[in-house]
Amino acid sequence: MKKMRMVSGLMAGCMVVSALAGCGMGRKDASGRNGAGESGTEYAADGAESPKAEENFVVFDMESPQEWETEEYSAVRENGFVRVTNQPLSTFAADVDTASYSNVRRMLQQGRTPEEIPQGAVRLEEMVNYFRYDYRLPGQDEVFGVTIDGTDCPWQPEHGLIRVGIRTGEIDFGETPGTNLVFLLDVSGSMEDPDKLPLVKQAFGMLTDSLGEKDRISVVTYASGDEVVLEGARGDQKDEIMEAIQCLEAGGGTNGSDGIETAYAIAERYFVEGGINRVILATDGDLNIGTTSESGLKTLIEEKKRGGVYLSVLGFGQGNLKDNKMEALADYGNGNYGYIDSLMEARRMLVEQMGSTLVTVAEDVKLQMEFNSAWISSYRLLGYENRLMSAEEFRDDAKDAGELGAGHRVTALYEVVWAGSADAEEDGLKYQTVTPAEGETGKEWGTFRIRYKDPGAETARELEYAFGKEIYRKDLREAGMLLSSSVAEFAMVLKDSENKGNSSYDHLMSLWEGIDYEANQEVAHFLELVKLAARQSVSGAGEMPVPEDGPEEIPYF
Repeated sequence: MKKMRMVSGLMAGCMVVSALAGCGMGRKDASGRNGAGESGTEYAADGAESPKAEENFVVFDMESPQEWETEEYSAVRENGFVRVTNQPLSTFAADVDTASYSNVRRMLQQGRTPEEIPQGAVRLEEMVNYFRYDYRLPGQDEVFGVTIDGTDCPWQPEHGLIRVGIRTGEIDFGETPGTNLVFLLDVSGSMEDPDKLPLVKQAFGMLTDSLGEKDRISVVTYASGDEVVLEGARGDQKDEIMEAIQCLEAGGGTNGSDGIETAYAIAERYFVEGGINRVILATDGDLNIGTTSESGLKTLIEEKKRGGVYLSVLGFGQGNLKDNKMEALADYGNGNYGYIDSLMEARRMLVEQMGSTLVTVAEDVKLQMEFNSAWISSYRLLGYENRLMSAEEFRDDAKDAGELGAGHRVTALYEVVWAGSADAEEDGLKYQTVTPAEGETGKEWGTFRIRYKDPGAETARELEYAFGKEIYRKDLREAGMLLSSSVAEFAMVLKDSENKGNSSYDHLMSLWEGIDYEANQEVAHFLELVKLAARQSVSGAGEMPVPEDGPEEIPYF
């Protein structure tokens, strides 16, 4: 029997709001009246404080996975090492999705062993990008702040680890022309579980509470068909919006394509020039009526996004979660994909990081690293396997890529083999040689490039950042790469990566000895998750090291 345990008063509070509002019948227009409607730190410390572990958190005690489970994940083939003389350019699209981390967290807290977690669910770059690192802020007239660091690779000490961090500026919502949001909510029969529609109601109640008079909110639902529950309400009409959300019930099939078309039509009707125009889809991804193929949905959403309305996707629940489909929908819709497993995660995505979720500041963001073979013999990009691009596509402005929102951080990690090291010995190649660059250029280890478009623009801009030995720090902590490398190592252990070197749960935790990580809630939660995975692993993990007393001051993890 599935159970739900509440660990906060917030859920009860929202239920009271629902009860006080009452559940009216029929669709509502912008005035709230019934109407006909229409179908048609390395870690950043600048944001809101992380919620305490015991607050704003609903824990779902679920049964172990059943034989009928039909969750779907795309296969991921891990990147291997590439010789610089053969392929000096590493090109990929930016990715700010974070769904993998919270979904893996859900599985581990559910009681699964790491070995039972689907390989496709562990996407290294999404796990690393879940955390907000303290990268350089953009300067005046800059879209991005870029930070490049280097150190010895903790799981393969004879190798190096180079990190590129990108950060966009925050946004002041008070200075925007307004927000036009359409909540597209899946109310099909598969959404009746407590970690689905009930949690959706709580999550969107939080978002509603953050909105104001300049915002316009519509609510569209879909099951066997679609329905406009609320259209064009002002953000300060909270009772009407809360009532529309709290009175939803689950039942029927899943005609997501009709819901998507209706949601976009309403978003276009209330379009705010220069403002935020976005459809936010909440679902388990199980589409079984209407257009259900990925190619058909791709055509539908790519056509709609050209009008300036973007799509974000929030996944909920377990058992029949269609992770692969939801990630694709967000990519096609110029949005991001997150997985919400608790009220804590809902607050994080929809309140604390609302700018990142809702506001696009750069489109079609492509990233490219060029290494100098005089210093680096070979490299491996950690993660981004489903975002790889050819070198030629970097300057092809017709090629779609990733979008970055306000306040986003993007991290790219490269494990590198130093030129002249034992691992860099030539392997019998007869023709593949190059003459290293000379002069000042020859001193550079590499050059990192960003190519992007301003929102709505047709032509792209390109930025270039050269770097050399000045980025290197011998100590992992001094380099500010402890957290990002630890999350990457965790992902490699979960996947049992063939490139994990001496990675293990014990090794990962040993890196944190002497650090009072309990001072940061999200870091503490991450390391507790590592310990949980170690305890549940069928291979065993030994004793987990206990941090020594006395915090160590570090600039960022």
